[in-house]
Formats: sequence, structure tokens, C-alpha cells
Amino acid sequence: MSALSSPGFPEREIRARARHGTAQVFPDPDAYGTELHGPGGAAGADALDRARIVPPVFMPERLEKLIELAREPEFGDVDLAVRTGGFTASLPLYLSAFGSTRAGSGDLAVQASRQAGRLGIPMVIGENMVPVHGYRRGADSARSALLARIDAYLEAAPEGVGGIVVQQSTEDADSEVWNLLYSDPATRPLLETGRLAFELKTGQGAKPGLGGMTVVSGAEAAQLAGRFTVTEVFGEDDERRLRCATPGTFTDEILRQQLRFMRNNFPRARTWVKFHPGRDIGHAARAAWAAGADAVTVDGAEGGTGWAPRVFLDQVGLPLAECLRRIGRPDGCLLAGGRMWEGGRALRALALGAGAVGLGRAALIAVDEDPDHGLVRLAQSIALELRLLISALGKYTVGALAPEDLWWPDGDHVGARPPLSADPAAAGATP
Repeated sequence: MSALSSPGFPEREIRARARHGTAQVFPDPDAYGTELHGPGGAAGADALDRARIVPPVFMPERLEKLIELAREPEFGDVDLAVRTGGFTASLPLYLSAFGSTRAGSGDLAVQASRQAGRLGIPMVIGENMVPVHGYRRGADSARSALLARIDAYLEAAPEGVGGIVVQQSTEDADSEVWNLLYSDPATRPLLETGRLAFELKTGQGAKPGLGGMTVVSGAEAAQLAGRFTVTEVFGEDDERRLRCATPGTFTDEILRQQLRFMRNNFPRARTWVKFHPGRDIGHAARAAWAAGADAVTVDGAEGGTGWAPRVFLDQVGLPLAECLRRIGRPDGCLLAGGRMWEGGRALRALALGAGAVGLGRAALIAVDEDPDHGLVRLAQSIALELRLLISALGKYTVGALAPEDLWWPDGDHVGARPPLSADPAAAGATP
């Protein structure tokens, strides 16, 4: 019986993909020949979903592919392999951070790690894993949650593809998470093959401006009180407590210094930065790339697997489409997350400059549906849709996608980077 639920998310559709894979890309084959199909007519939940994917009539890139192959190109000729964040990935996908929440640090997370390894896509391990769960090697029963996920990924990953990204927050820094991993002999294969990255986390889509939050028991609260803020919010008679991490404080200069520290102290690890969907996201992303970040990850306000106040889930942060608009043409590798679960939304983000998109809630739901194959089947269904869509656009690589491939209804247009006079970093206001 399923343990997870996700109100407001297309859980039923994701579970169907986790069970049946690419079959869910098409209408029910049992109705073939007896049922007529057309557009569903339902508008998307946000601007990114409402954008139409628009193939041209004339396709010079298809002609180039025809000449190269000496035959008419097919959707199977689309190459979905990408170079993202310093890693080679088999698909333009990555497994988003789950953090130290109960859903994201137990058996489901280990099973998701193993399937991400099989897929050859990067995996991000979220903040606060070591401060909450410790750092221990040994038998499975004693191994820490972070190391269990790393081991599961490495056992399944093919050589030369994918990679592991480990976040660090304020509390993680106190626990010296990156130092532990960088000096651990078990991670040497990752360093030697260039498949380890450290991600500086400044925020997340679920709760912009706040640190991580989890619900803990009274006993856990007593253990964690020395490292986190633990507070009573659920009622005097409820022994559970809210554990809060600090978000950290950042300015342009602090960000540059942090990235310089990461590059100098961990020269063999890739350097990633994760931002929440703030109003100055374009300025922040450009500052990170200028400081040498190998990847910038942007969570739209639609993203998040973690625990957060309802007012943040419903009312705080920019939608992903607006984040991508304010960033404009990326100066480096851009990764995007927020309500990703099918190929159409993924393609729109890729066309707007993302090099890969993250699966968070969708990944956990898929693994909850089928612990052995759910995420693999979900990714395969997305991959088939991407190949069909990219081929329909007359293109054959992910990097060939561009804003020209999208049409926006009135009021939804996501165009180029706003002019400097309207840059929220300069004006502090919504352009």
C-alpha cells in the first residue's frame, strides 16, 4: 500500500508511469480504432505549462540530419545525452535533493538513489543529512543515511556517466560535511572520474528565505537542540517539535568568497550553487557564474518536497517561468526544478536555457509506487516524450532547443533578460 501522498500534484499520472512506463505517453491502446482523440482543453497550472510547443514548417536542421544519415530522420535519432554541471548525463534529468525529511532520508531515498544510478543521471543529496543522521560507515544497520545513498548510487551507476552532488548548509558546515566526503577513501572513485560535486545551498523553492524544517519527536528534539532551533508549534499537549535550520546570509561578496573557498579547498570537486526563486534571481545566477560556479540550480516556487508553512507554499517566491525570464540566456550551466514530471514541461524549461531539469516529488512518488523500477520507468516515459517533441521541432539534440520553439498566450510571454534598468537587483522591485 502506498505510503506517500502529494495533494495538488498529478500523483495518479506519475504512479501510472511508474507502473507502465512509456505506455502512459499514449492514450489507452484498448480504445484504438473506437475512440477519437483531441486536445484535453485544460489550461496549465502556470505560465510554463500554458506555453505551446510550436514546430516550424521548414526544418533546415532536419535536412542536415537527413544528409548525415542518408535517410529520413526519426525520433529515435534524437540524442538526449548532455553535459551538465561538469558531468556527463544520459538524459537531461537529475534527481533533486530530498533533504533530511523522513520521506527523503529513508528507504525510499536509497531506492531512488539506486535507480538514478542505473539511469546515469546526476543525484543531489540535500542539506542537514550529517547533522541529523550522522556520518558512519559499517554494516547497513549502522551506515548513515548519506553514505547509504552514495553507496546505492555507485553500485548501480555505469562508468563515466552521472555524478553525486552533496549540499552543504550552515549546520552542515559546522559538521564539516564536505571535508568528511572529500577525504573519505570511499569517494575517491568519484573524484578520480570527476563525478563529485559540492552544492552551496542558499535556498529552496518550497520556502524561499527560510532554512530546512522537519517535524521531530520529543526525543529527537532533545538530541538536535544543540545544533538547530527546536520549537513547540503543534500544541502544548503534542510532544512533537518543529526543527528549523538557518538559511544562511548571502551578499554578492559573500557568495564570491564562498565559491572561491570551495574551488580552493576542494579543487577536484565540481562547484554548484542552489538558489531559491528570489526577485533578484537573474543577478544572483550571473554572479555565481562569474565566480566560477559549474552549475546554478534554480527552484521555482512550484518546487519542494520538504515541510513548509502553508503561506510559503501558496504565496511566496517566483514561478519557474518568471525565474527563467529574469535569467534570460544563461552565462553557464543552468538547472531548473519545480513540478517536473512529464516531457512537455521539461522541454519548455530546456528551451528557455536549462541544461537539465530536476525530479523531486515525482521521483519519490514513482519509487513509492515501485521501489525497484518506478523512477526508471518514469524517466523512460519522459525521455520518449522528449525525443518525440524534439524531433517534431526538427532538432536532434537538447542543446539545439531555443525560446523560438515556444509560443506564449497573451500575458504569459517569457522573453529575453529584462533591461538593466528593470533588473530587480538594481531596482529591488518587480519589473
